[in-house]
Amino acid sequence: MGKFSNAMWRMLGAQATRNQSKSVAMIEASTAHDDWAQALTDDEFASAAAELDVTTESGRTRFLALAREGGTRALEMTPFDVQLQGALRMLDGDVVEMATGEGKTLAGAIAAVGFALSGHSVHVISVNDYLAGRDAKWMKPLYDLFGIDVGALSEKATPDERRAAYGCPVTYGSVNEIGFDVLRDHLVLTAEALVAPVPDVAIVDEADSVLVDEALVPLILAGATPAAIPNSAIFDVVSRLKAKHYDIDADGRNVSLTEEGAQLVEATLGGINLYDEEHVGSTLVHVNVALYAYYLLERDVDYIVRDGGVHLINASRGRVARLQRWPDGVQAAVEFKEGLELTEAGEVIDTITVQALIGRYPKVAGMTGTAIAAGEQFRQFYGLEVSQIPSNAPNIREDEPDRVYDTKANKVEAVVDFVAATHETGQPILIGTHDVAQSEELAYFLERAGVTAVVLNAKNDAEEAAIIAEAGRKNAVTVSTQMAGRGTDIRLGGSDGDDDAREEVLDLGGLCVVGTGRYDTERLDNQLRGRAGRQGDPGRSVFFSSLEDPLVTKNITTLREVQADAPDGLLGPKGIETVEQAQRIAEAAMLTLHSNTWSYNKQVNEQRESIVRRRMNVLKTDAAARDLEKAEPERWSELAEDLDDEVLTEAAREIVLYHLDRAWADHLAYVADVQASIHLRALGAQSPLEEFHKLIFGEFAQIVDEAMTAAAATFREVTITADGVDLDGADLHRSTMTWTYLVNENQFSAGSQAMQGIVGIFR
Repeated sequence: MGKFSNAMWRMLGAQATRNQSKSVAMIEASTAHDDWAQALTDDEFASAAAELDVTTESGRTRFLALAREGGTRALEMTPFDVQLQGALRMLDGDVVEMATGEGKTLAGAIAAVGFALSGHSVHVISVNDYLAGRDAKWMKPLYDLFGIDVGALSEKATPDERRAAYGCPVTYGSVNEIGFDVLRDHLVLTAEALVAPVPDVAIVDEADSVLVDEALVPLILAGATPAAIPNSAIFDVVSRLKAKHYDIDADGRNVSLTEEGAQLVEATLGGINLYDEEHVGSTLVHVNVALYAYYLLERDVDYIVRDGGVHLINASRGRVARLQRWPDGVQAAVEFKEGLELTEAGEVIDTITVQALIGRYPKVAGMTGTAIAAGEQFRQFYGLEVSQIPSNAPNIREDEPDRVYDTKANKVEAVVDFVAATHETGQPILIGTHDVAQSEELAYFLERAGVTAVVLNAKNDAEEAAIIAEAGRKNAVTVSTQMAGRGTDIRLGGSDGDDDAREEVLDLGGLCVVGTGRYDTERLDNQLRGRAGRQGDPGRSVFFSSLEDPLVTKNITTLREVQADAPDGLLGPKGIETVEQAQRIAEAAMLTLHSNTWSYNKQVNEQRESIVRRRMNVLKTDAAARDLEKAEPERWSELAEDLDDEVLTEAAREIVLYHLDRAWADHLAYVADVQASIHLRALGAQSPLEEFHKLIFGEFAQIVDEAMTAAAATFREVTITADGVDLDGADLHRSTMTWTYLVNENQFSAGSQAMQGIVGIFR
């Protein structure tokens, strides 16, 4: 295996990250053990690996030689030194930045092997099931050579299949499936029914997407009890409002009734007063929910309608967010808006954010192509450091200066002209757009200009692998929404690997990436750029923006007049500066949102962990029996005369679990109610955050005692026979049907707390 070039060593030494030089020296030293590793038979390989102490420098150095030989032998993929560098940094608990196409999947697998050899249980966490299953299957020969079993989770897996997957030293799974397994364990009545293991090590793929973009998305476990949906009369009156009846703020994030609008709504709803004590915390909130759904959420931008339902679009990935929905009032309002049947979300039994889920792991590492830009979030919210890994081959992609125009129309015309001219040369083009509507609009204008494009967006994301695989073919023009986490390489010349076709595209300059507007964060810009110029290939990128782009209009409140430098509306350096300033403001706002929302969620997460610990104690011990025997000694003695202790213990466990679970579900409903109205505290010069914590702390302090009091009362009255406890007969019903989904609360992202934006009328 070749060594780093001197330039690469200097690059590593220049990184403001931890222990880079030590890791580099270890990789150099590992080459002395290559002959030893190569001489091992397949049967000897696993034994040699098992004898290593990977926590020591000498053991880790020999492990690197095994990893190099293992990749060659099992996968016909000899790891580059930079891949070993990435694996080392992950073994030390860093998030590594490795450029797109540099082999993160293999680096992550090597790190997982290293952790497993040290006795750890490793979860390799992906953004979706497809990537988890693909990577587990792809890397399995490497794990087999090291004698390490690997499992993979899927949405369709049975509980037994999930236990088997978790029973492997290395388990690949999507963040959603792992999170939902944690939630579903809240329903089990015996320790044997538990599925999710005790968390140990997490290696997070697409770490910035999972740990930042998705971090605050709550995963929900719901039960069959229908949740209340706002009266459709509210939706109806809001749907008939005119422009004079509501105001949308300058950044397009909040909407509120005007005085005339409020009078109309009050009259239509029976002459009520929206602002009196009876309606301000309920009817008015529902009115603002409907306003938000009708006048701020856009079809083919925020959601699509397909198969008779509303499907949210994941803004950071540009595809349908499966299982995801808005908080129930918003979801129902959008369904009413689109003329669809209103769905019920049921009662929330348990919930956990992705951030809290990852926080359960004692050891977290990650990998992504754009870690540096998310470094502050990694440090602030996870205590993680970032290590930047150099490319194996120099990046020769040409990143052209941004082209900023005065109007959207001029920008679109410029994009079409640029694509048409480039297409004439045969160079393949990948065009990044922000939403479904924009992708379809651009494809229409390109077709009018004689350029036929393949469109990849949330409406056809099932075909994404095939579409992306062919985006590097000569003459290909591909229009796509967000490229993050697509999981498929763009091979120059096409997916069939024809060397002549690849060479022809290389001669044309490689892939040309065109951005049709900067994103809210530079990370997403770089994810798109990174599709070109992989592994030393040529390529180029250019971004087109305008002063009418949402990034600018939502983040620059006072836009100075900028004179166009050309008749087509092209602006000079001041235009570029304006767009970059807007992006910096957007990034700062996102960090503030993350920080504030985490502050609101933190105490709820701690309360959840407290309940989970108590529930696990009840599941795995006879604590429930001892508590009820102490609380109701006469009843216990009476039943003990006729029933086995095992039957009584199990009955006590079911009773306590029912009331503990009931208390937690009621507490979550209370928290949701507090969240919906806590902003009103600001009117009295109080801190909403402090008041929120005070309220939910006071409520939580009582719920365990109340649950045990209720359990004792049930134990006194309920029928218990040799067949067990009859909770149904006591009208204490558990949900016979449960389901999981995600809530996209970050749509309400303008205020200091996620739900504030929905009630902006009080600002």
